[in-house]
Amino acid sequence: MRAVIQRVSHASVTIDGTMKSQIGQGFLILLGVCDEDTTEDVEWLVKKVANLRVFDDEQGVMNKSILDICGNALIVSQFTLFASYKKGNRPSWFKAGSHEHSIPLYEAFCRQLSAAIGKEVGTGEFGADMKVELLNDGPVTICMDTKNKE
Repeated sequence: MRAVIQRVSHASVTIDGTMKSQIGQGFLILLGVCDEDTTEDVEWLVKKVANLRVFDDEQGVMNKSILDICGNALIVSQFTLFASYKKGNRPSWFKAGSHEHSIPLYEAFCRQLSAAIGKEVGTGEFGADMKVELLNDGPVTICMDTKNKE
C-alpha cells in the first residue's frame, strides 16, 4: 500500500458536482493498493497514520498525532500512486491492484482508521472521477509505502 498523507486545515471530495465528504483539521490521505497488499499492510499503515506526530504542540513543535488533536481524516482511493513511468512519457498502471483485490483493502483501511481515531472518516468513491480540494497546512506531506517499512 502507498499513502500520501497531507496535514490539512480542511479538505473535501466532490463527485459529479455533489460534495461526498468534507473534513476540518486532520489528514487527507490518498491511498493506493497493489495486488501484493494484505490485511497486515492495512494494520501497519493504520497504526502509523494514527500515531504520526505532525501536528503542532503548544510550543509549535510537530509533536502531536491526529489522536491528540481529535482530528479528522478523508481517505481517497488513488491507483495512480502505482504509476510506472520508466518507459516513455505515458504512465502505465499495471502495478495497481485489481478492483476485486483493492476495494476490500481500501474499505478495511477506512474502517480500521475510523476505529483507531474514534470517529467516522470521510471517503471518496472507489473508481469515480473525483475533485479533491484541500488546504495543506504547513505544507506537511508524508509518503508511506508498506513495502518500505524501514
